[in-house]
Amino acid sequence: MIRFIRFIYERMLIKEIKPFGMPNHVAIIMDGNRRFARRRGLPPQAGHVFGSRKAEEVLNWCWELGIKNVTVYAFSTENFNRSEEEKQNIFKLVAKELRRLAKDRRIHRNRVKVKVIGKLEMLPEYVREAIREVEKATQGYGNFNLNIALAYGGRQELIDAIRGVLHDVRRGVLRSRDIDAKTLEKYLYGEGDYASVDLVIRTGGEQRLSNFLPWQTANSVAYFCDAYWPEFRKIDLLRAIRAWQQKKMAVKKPAVRMEVAEA
Repeated sequence: MIRFIRFIYERMLIKEIKPFGMPNHVAIIMDGNRRFARRRGLPPQAGHVFGSRKAEEVLNWCWELGIKNVTVYAFSTENFNRSEEEKQNIFKLVAKELRRLAKDRRIHRNRVKVKVIGKLEMLPEYVREAIREVEKATQGYGNFNLNIALAYGGRQELIDAIRGVLHDVRRGVLRSRDIDAKTLEKYLYGEGDYASVDLVIRTGGEQRLSNFLPWQTANSVAYFCDAYWPEFRKIDLLRAIRAWQQKKMAVKKPAVRMEVAEA
């Protein structure tokens, strides 16, 4: 009965949001995997496995809804402070999932271009090899863009972008007087309409952005959901989109807006 009620509610939400358009770029902080596992008496790596399955499910929802650009926060530079065992378990899972993505029929059917962003030199070689495999397999696509943030830090991305600008100024490729916001955005990591995020979603109950896409989320609607990432439902995604639509219609001047998920 609960499943049936949820299905009906999903249909109602889809009907409600469809006329008002979808966000072009959704960014997701997939938080709560370890707490999800601990609550069930499972080791942390089990939470990451459940989290990877949920990521696959949520991406399918986004593509069904026609959301063109998705960026997911998979592993931050701060996460390198975790235990060696946990990091190795995460890296092995990431490499496995990236190789699976390279062959996934849904990726190729939807023509999804996959780009992994971050300080990739910090990752083990076998992970970088998997990254090259999935990026090569999808490099010709452009219907959808999936950016996966690995070894990512938002401040570091801005530092790298500034370094890129300065390098081209020294080479004479770029004149300093021509540098503006659009120029800097060309030096950011990601693909597609990456430079501007419409909606950022964070699961796990925390209400902060944790150094995730600081430039890109300057004018975003932020939606915070109490559910741990493996528990995230399609209803939660639809509610987040509805919150974005409501703020888009209500606010004319750009501003960061924060929403907390409904119970």
